Amino acid sequence: MSAVKNKPQLILLTGASGFVAAHVLNSLLQHGYNVRGTVRSEASASKVRKTHSHRLNGDDSRLSFAIVQDVAKPGAFDEAVKGVDGVIHTASPFQMQVDNNERDLLDPAIKGTTEILKAIRKNAPQVKRVVITSSFASIVDPMQGIRPGYTYSEKDWNPVTYEQAKSGDGGTAYCASKTFAEKAAWDFVEAEQPNFDLATICPPMVYGPLDHDASLDHLNTSSADIFRFMNGSQKEVGQTAFPAFVDVRDVGEAHVKAYENPQSCRWLVTSGNFQYSDVCEILKRTLPEYANNIPEPTSTPKVRTYAVDNSHARDDLGIHFTSLDQTISDTAKSLARLQEQAA
Repeated sequence: MSAVKNKPQLILLTGASGFVAAHVLNSLLQHGYNVRGTVRSEASASKVRKTHSHRLNGDDSRLSFAIVQDVAKPGAFDEAVKGVDGVIHTASPFQMQVDNNERDLLDPAIKGTTEILKAIRKNAPQVKRVVITSSFASIVDPMQGIRPGYTYSEKDWNPVTYEQAKSGDGGTAYCASKTFAEKAAWDFVEAEQPNFDLATICPPMVYGPLDHDASLDHLNTSSADIFRFMNGSQKEVGQTAFPAFVDVRDVGEAHVKAYENPQSCRWLVTSGNFQYSDVCEILKRTLPEYANNIPEPTSTPKVRTYAVDNSHARDDLGIHFTSLDQTISDTAKSLARLQEQAA
């Protein structure tokens, strides 16, 4: 399904202004695709165009936009999907501090996913392939904690119930929102037998350089997770809640490889395990000028955790996963540049 030289395929990329989506967009352009990104406003469209202008090689026609203000609204994607060859759906809320789990997390994630699938079935019969950004949150069982000795793979599903998700803490509700959204997608394809097949990408903690319009006041969750070790606000390393990671550039590439791969399945994309003590060690080495802010790596002892099996993505998508050292080092430099600009 790769782009043909004479007539590049046009891919709809939802949530195009996001942290992960920026790198999916990079990979799509690199592989010769044209992209129509969904954003919430013209202002967002201008920012995405600006941050990616160097990748367009002067050909602005390769990147266009559709305004979708509310992804969960019925008919939200009806116009956006018309005329595209494929769809990569990354738009979904990632926040853990919310007032109402159902309203702020569960509904937007589930409806955002089912609405785009309905729109494709109704308005884009030419689409044969849809890739959805799910999460390791739909694989991991949060009730089991760090579960030493267990290895997670695509065969696992988070067993959380809807009732637990509605009343649980923000972390439980976020994990549940990804689980129910992904299940809703697979159920839709099974029940409706639409014109397209489906693949889902399940990354754990996604770190790496920022390639979208970001500011220190509005960092995406995983970048903020690293920045708190750099800015002096975190005095101790602390326990690692989700001790598995992946580089955002690998996630971008995985979406495009999954679009081109004929298998209709889930892919767990991960470089492997990590702990925050490793992160602090790399930060001190990469940014000696920040060393006094960064917690002492040994302040929290390491523990045994679950393992993660990335062989499916490695073998079938041919991804050579980036090391923790490279990922955290590039994240840190990216955040330090952002801080310099802010100053």
